[in-house]
Amino acid sequence: MFDSADDEATRVFADHRELLFSIVYNILGTVADTEDVLQDTWLAWVPRARRGGTEEITSPRAYLVRIAVNNALARRTAVARRRETYVGPWLPEPLVTDTPEVRDSADAADPALRAESVSMAMLVVLETLSPLERATFVLHDVFGYAHAEVGEILGRETTAVRQLAHRARAHVQARRPRYRADPQMQRAVTEQFLAAQVGGDVNALLELLAPDVTFWSDGGGKSRAALRPIQGADKIVRLITSPMIVGVPDLGIEYRWVGGDPSAMILSGGSLFAVVVLDIEPVTAKIRGIYAVRNPDKLTHVGA
Repeated sequence: MFDSADDEATRVFADHRELLFSIVYNILGTVADTEDVLQDTWLAWVPRARRGGTEEITSPRAYLVRIAVNNALARRTAVARRRETYVGPWLPEPLVTDTPEVRDSADAADPALRAESVSMAMLVVLETLSPLERATFVLHDVFGYAHAEVGEILGRETTAVRQLAHRARAHVQARRPRYRADPQMQRAVTEQFLAAQVGGDVNALLELLAPDVTFWSDGGGKSRAALRPIQGADKIVRLITSPMIVGVPDLGIEYRWVGGDPSAMILSGGSLFAVVVLDIEPVTAKIRGIYAVRNPDKLTHVGA
């Protein structure tokens, strides 16, 4: 039977769970690993809270974030080993929500809880950072933690954290434009893109795609997908209008939010077939990236 200390520990953890999930997911990019890290964090938190009482911990949120982030960094090694044998391009698991942002609602006035959801395109860029650079970028640039706070979480000097943050930011900015498309524009372009693809309208597709657009298709060796990223509008149009790609039986399309972007759930006979997320240049409204997740293992947690 739980005593009052267990009840208080549970309440405190529940109050911060959404924040912890969002931070860890942005570090790992997989829902299953994130849930495992949160479970490990919970198992470390309860005995500590029971032993000293939550009131003796100056900031339970800071304590929980530190445990969760360091557990996530430890898990990155196992995640990296799995990637070495992964078939084809690896994409983050789509985090589908009913609202455009995933945030902790405990204190909406706190900058650390008001960060925008990280887009699929950003998560792909974050995969190219070192684990410490990624954790630093997520904590500082996404969630607004000060360099000194990040240092306390990671067990690093503030000067070292500043250097990590500078390298990470420069790397991200070189590969990812700062601004995202307006959600209404993104929804409209996504609808136009899918209508043109299903209808085989080559000219309409070429009009929508940026010349240097890239197509990522993640099947994980379990669903038909391109084995490497494909670049160039002409090549991509030939691929996505082929009968092999377009011929989805009993096709259905629903629109949901994935990482803060309006995105498409592709259904076949009422079952989820793929999640498609477009990265759109906000000024020209041209599609610069297409992300199609077809690996069934990455779709099991997505409610269609």
